[in-house]
Amino acid sequence: MPTQPTRQPRPGSRQKPRKRVVSPQRRAMYRRRRAVALVIVLAAVSLVVFCVYSLGRGVADGVSLLRPTPIARESVPAPKKTSGVNDCGASDVKLSLTAASQGVPVGGSLDFTASISYEGTSSCLLDLSDVVLTVSSGDQTIYSSDSCPADPNRQLLAKTSDMNRTSQKMTWGTSRTGDQCVEDQSKLPKVGRGTYTAQLSLKNAHKAVSDPVTIQVQ
Repeated sequence: MPTQPTRQPRPGSRQKPRKRVVSPQRRAMYRRRRAVALVIVLAAVSLVVFCVYSLGRGVADGVSLLRPTPIARESVPAPKKTSGVNDCGASDVKLSLTAASQGVPVGGSLDFTASISYEGTSSCLLDLSDVVLTVSSGDQTIYSSDSCPADPNRQLLAKTSDMNRTSQKMTWGTSRTGDQCVEDQSKLPKVGRGTYTAQLSLKNAHKAVSDPVTIQVQ
C-alpha cells in the first residue's frame, strides 16, 4: 500500500502561536502582586510629598526666626507713678553747677558736675533727665542738653542724709545745637573763641536754676 507523503508547510507561511492558558490561581496571584506594587508606589509618593512639605515648612520657619524684627525708635515714656509721691518743684530743690575748668580750647570739651540738693518739706521724685545744661552767648542760646530725648531716671529725694542730695556729670563739647537731635556732639558745628555762660535748669520748673558759670573758649 503506497505511503502518504508528509504534508510540509508552505514556504512563507506562519504558524499561529499557541495561546497560553493561565490558570485562575495564577491570575489571582498576579492581581495580588499588582495591588501590592501599587500600594508601595503610593506610600513612596506620599512619603516624598511629606518630606518636601516638612522641609519647606522648616526653612520658612527658620528664615522667619532669623529675620530681625524692626523696632521703632521712639522716646521712652515716663514710668507711671504708683507711690503717690509728687514730683519735685522749684521750691523743693537747689541746683548748682561746677565746671572742671574755666577755659577750654576751640573744638575741645568741658566737664560739668550738676548737683541737686533737697530743700523741701516732704519727699519728692526728681527725674534727672529733666535737668538741663544750657550754654549761651549773650541772649543767644548756643547749646542745650535736652535737644535729644533722654530716658527717664527718677530718684527719690527726702530729708535723710542719704537721700537729700544727688549729682550727675554733664559734658559740653564746645558744640552748637540746632532744632534737630544729633546725639554725637562731634558731628555738631563748633563754636568760636569767646566768652560763654553755662547754667543749670529744671524742666517744668522754670524758677529752679543754678548760678551762671562763665567759660572762656580759647
